[in-house]
Parts: sequence; C-alpha cells; structure tokens
Amino acid sequence: MRRQFLKWCGLAGVGLAVPYRFQETTYASDQSEGYAGPYYLILNASGGWDTTYLMDPKGIEGINRLYKQGDIQTQGKHTFAPTRSHIEEGMCNEDFYEKFGAELLTVNGLDYSVDNHAPASRYMATGKLDSLAYPTFAALVAACQGPTCPLAFLTFGNYSVTGNLVAMSRVPYLPSLQRIANADAVHGNARSPYHDPFVLDHIERTIADYHEALGDAPQLPRATRGENMLYAAQLNSKSLSRVTEHIPKELPRKRLHQQAEIALVSFKAGVSVSANLNIGQFDSHANNDKDQMKLIPEFLDGIVYATQRAEELGIRDKLVIVLQSEMGRTPKYNSGNGKDHWSVGSIMFMGAGIQGNRVIGATNNEQFAEKIEPQTWKVDAEQGMRIRPEHIHLALRELAGIQDHPFSRKFPLDVKEACQWEEFWQPIS
Repeated sequence: MRRQFLKWCGLAGVGLAVPYRFQETTYASDQSEGYAGPYYLILNASGGWDTTYLMDPKGIEGINRLYKQGDIQTQGKHTFAPTRSHIEEGMCNEDFYEKFGAELLTVNGLDYSVDNHAPASRYMATGKLDSLAYPTFAALVAACQGPTCPLAFLTFGNYSVTGNLVAMSRVPYLPSLQRIANADAVHGNARSPYHDPFVLDHIERTIADYHEALGDAPQLPRATRGENMLYAAQLNSKSLSRVTEHIPKELPRKRLHQQAEIALVSFKAGVSVSANLNIGQFDSHANNDKDQMKLIPEFLDGIVYATQRAEELGIRDKLVIVLQSEMGRTPKYNSGNGKDHWSVGSIMFMGAGIQGNRVIGATNNEQFAEKIEPQTWKVDAEQGMRIRPEHIHLALRELAGIQDHPFSRKFPLDVKEACQWEEFWQPIS
C-alpha cells in the first residue's frame, strides 16, 4: 500500500519530506487542519502578452489595429482596451474590469531588461536575472509558510525552480489528485479502502511510536531515508485525504479551470500554499491580433473561474492572485501581421492585503517604460527609477511577511534602500 502511494507521488511529482527527527511524536490523525492561508495563485500568460490589448491601451501610431484612441475604456482608475466586439468566447475586458476593477492593482511599464523567453521567464518568476539558483516566489513562499504541506508548491508549467527549498509538485489532472488523496483505497476509490479505519489507526501509531523510539540513534543514510519516507508517506497520506471532499463531481473542461480547481481544493484542504498556473501560446509572432483576442479572453475567464470557485470554497478572502507574463509585444507589427518580443510589460495583483482600483507606472506613446518616483508613484524622468522584477518580488515578500525569513535572506534581491517602495499594497493617502 505504501509502495503504491509513493509510486503515485512520484508520478505526480509530489515531494514527501519531513525532518529526520521530530522533536515530539505527531500522529497523522492530529494533522486535522493543515495550512490555513494565505494562499498564493500565480497565473502566467506564457509567451508574452500584448499589454495594449488589456491593461495598457495605445490607440495611436498604429500600435494596434482593433481600436482607436477614442475607443479606450475606463473603469475607476483603470484604462483598458475594448475587446467585446473582437472576441468569440471567454471574457471581454469590459466585463472583466467591471467585475474586478475595484480589486485590481496594475503596474505598467515593467522593465524586464531582456526580450528572450528563458531569461525573461526566470527574471519574472524569481526577481533575479543573473542566477539559475533563485527560487520562484511561489516556491519561496511555500517553503517559508508551509514546508510540511504535502503539496506545498504546485506547478503546472512555466519557470518553476525551487532553490532546493521545497518539493515541486505536479498534479496534471483532477483524477490524479483523487487517487493521490485516497492512497489508502483501491484505485483511489474512497469506498474501497485497503484496511478498516481501526487498522489504519494502529498502523499510524505503530509507525509513529517506532519513529520516536529510534530517537537520535545513528543509522546508515539509506536506512534514514527509508524511515523518513515511510513516516512521511503515512503522515501525508492522512493529510491528503482531506482533499477528497472538495473535488467537484463535474470536472471542469477548460485548461486553466482544471489547474485552478486542483490548486484551490488543495488550498482548501490545507495541503498547499501556492500554485503556479500557466497557459501558453501568447508568443504571437504571426497573426498577433487573432491570437491575443483568443488567449487574453481565455486567461481572464480563468481568473473568473478561480475567484468564483474560491468563493464557493470559502477561501476567497485568503487568496492572493498575481497575473503576469514574461514580456510584452512590440509596438509595431512585423511583415506577418504579428508582433515580436518587447522587454516592457505589465503585471496585475488582487486579493488579500491589496488595495485595488489603482494603477502604478506607465509607458509613453511609443510603449517605452517611464521612470517612476518610488515614494509618490508619479512619472519623473529625472529623479525616477525603472520598475523591475526585483522590485515586484521584494514587495511580494513583504506582502507575505517573509522578507526576513532565513530562506529569503539566502536569496537576497539587492534592491537599494533608496529604490524600495513605500505604501505599495496599502497606501495611506
């Protein structure tokens, strides 16, 4: 039974690790609550979205071919491109901003410094351009806040380096999660357990007692690892079983919906801290308008699903959502009616601890990033600074309260004090 459980965990990329010796005996049955939030959902539009068709509209100089300057829409402090008449399915910008404008914090004019996918994805995910060792924010916050969670860091693609701080978990389908969550049952069917509850309880207590009895007795590394894996399997198996009750009977069909569902039920069960969601194909070197008008509405529709499902599960008020891409698209079209890589883009946030209806940063009429004064957030070409991913990540660490955690200190972002943001998430004025 345990061997089969470990096999399924291996297939899903589930990391099972616990300290070699717990300071005191902890039975799996005692882990009734799990991690209680906040939860972090990172949604990636991989390939490079066209920000002029979403949160940073430009209706001049031929930057886009679907609307004019006078067509640009507003919702509170936000301006956005009109897309209702240009999409076939998904969510249009008009409906998205009507629903979420009051919650959204947008940062425009984000300078990625490079326009190549690999380094840009790494930079956007970690806040560090010149290192392959730095963890993504999702991995870092999982390691800091829920290191013993069985699925602390879930990822569905894009850059997902962990910095060796936490296991990377991949659960591609809800049926896979069902089987992992019910490892003590035949084929994951909770109605067909391998053992009666009293037998499982006896197994759990026997393993825990044996683990405690070993104390600090020296063992060979292989024996140590085997014992830890056995103990972790038993402990995490019980924790993962909490997921089952939250899995819906009707499974969503859309790709971002499926990813969000796996992440959210894992959050609700207290077995996950963060999830890296991802949809690709935004790299629209040909037919930019057609591709972006298919993918952006799908992306926005995924956000709607995630928030509505989080509301149903009762965790919406504990959810932090980051909406990002590793680059933007050029302000000019190429010969194939596409747009190429552009090292300036945007990012959006909403959720717990974030004051919405705000826009920080800007691009000029040629879509170049403007310099921003970090205390007032006003454009200042002389005294201002460029907004870069390391500034975003320092702010995210502060939002999560992990900026002084030993793991964060192990991976410093080297932002000078004069360039550190003030009142970013919750401005006083």
